Amino acid sequence: MTINFNQTDAVAIASAIKTGKTTTETLISKCLEQIYESNRKLNCFTAITTESALNSAKQIDTDIAQGKNPGLLAGVPFAVKNLYDIAGLTTLAGAKINAENPPATQDATAVAKLKQAGAILVGTLNMDEYAYGFVTENSHYGATPNPHDLTRISGGSSGGSAAAVAAGLVPITLGSDTNGSIRVPASLCGVFGFKPTYGRLSRAGVFLFASSLDHVGPFARSVRDIATVYDVLQGSDARDPICTKRPPETCFPQLNEGIKGLRIAIADGHFAKGGEPEVFAAVEQVADALGITQRVTIPEAHRARAAAYIITAAEGANLHLENLRTRPQDFDPATRDRFLAGALIPADWYIQAQRFRRWYQGCVEEIFKEVDIILAPTTPCVAPLLGQEKMTIAGEEVLVRPNLGLYTQPLSFIGLPVLSVPIRRTNGLPLGVQIIAAPYNEALILRVAAFLEMEQFSSSAI
Repeated sequence: MTINFNQTDAVAIASAIKTGKTTTETLISKCLEQIYESNRKLNCFTAITTESALNSAKQIDTDIAQGKNPGLLAGVPFAVKNLYDIAGLTTLAGAKINAENPPATQDATAVAKLKQAGAILVGTLNMDEYAYGFVTENSHYGATPNPHDLTRISGGSSGGSAAAVAAGLVPITLGSDTNGSIRVPASLCGVFGFKPTYGRLSRAGVFLFASSLDHVGPFARSVRDIATVYDVLQGSDARDPICTKRPPETCFPQLNEGIKGLRIAIADGHFAKGGEPEVFAAVEQVADALGITQRVTIPEAHRARAAAYIITAAEGANLHLENLRTRPQDFDPATRDRFLAGALIPADWYIQAQRFRRWYQGCVEEIFKEVDIILAPTTPCVAPLLGQEKMTIAGEEVLVRPNLGLYTQPLSFIGLPVLSVPIRRTNGLPLGVQIIAAPYNEALILRVAAFLEMEQFSSSAI
């Protein structure tokens, strides 16, 4: 049996392997062949772990032959943004400077957990340098174009992670999200991208950008894959002091519970302006499919975005001060300039931004006493062209790089769980809609997404 990666999700692949419909070695060999062939034009992968992947595949086939449990994700190929530690590889985080570092001595916790579940790592994925960007146009390692249109960006900073899934090279990948770096590329590439609650998943062994904002999470082509990976990754971790000790809550068993009784609303105000008409049409399409009309306003979302800029720039620059002083020429120019600006931010600006953050979090908590789920656009437009510096949206010319996070930054700013669901349009490039919930309500988000997927919503046209 030949697995078509463009059509098959991780759950189905694992089932095919466990039931003997294909061998892991055959599947992984085919997967690696597709990666080598496609990576010439897509530039998703910065490293391909051929030898270790084939060895792991042989081991899983041996375990199955011996009657051993091969794991929930047995034989499923996956890849990770190149800021995750992988034992034996140097963790690049998209940077030329980091290439000089010694190889990692152990896997990041998230990578280790997927391997323990039987998944097979096939490589690392391209990104914006140090995760500071929304475009994945890296001056050191090249740009990753959008699989739907090679003249356009894949988004970022987890652009390689989204593009690899969208191109059908692997069914699941891992990325990171500071201000929208999972959700933006998920939207532009037309895949699911999940940012769980801040601290819900371990970041141990992940090269951080802005610690008080950084999340990790998966990309996939199906809701059940997102739920499965999320369930595997849950759990406390002493290696990450931010990781919650809250007990895991498995979401996969709840996917078919539907939306009855859920209070769902559409975000207006900040989230209903500044975008192209098709962006808001996508949100309305989701609302119609769910049968909802209620709207809510998240107050001062534009200020939350401004505060997020300050915190991001200040925390990010602080991690790189020595290299900024001694070797600024070795940074990607776009990253270097923003870090230099961040290094000049006055301390009282940063403190005030953190004070606002606490106030804003309290305001949003009050909203979630009245509703369970909020819908909002993911990006203000479809994928811009590679190299495009400015774009005109709603009659206003704005810079591309900072404005792709218009609707994502106010949400990651306070660590809310969010899933970007793909709106694949027959006559246009993909878009995404964010499904947002209060902290630790990931199961509600995935229930809504599963309902939409069951209605074949995400493959219908606007």
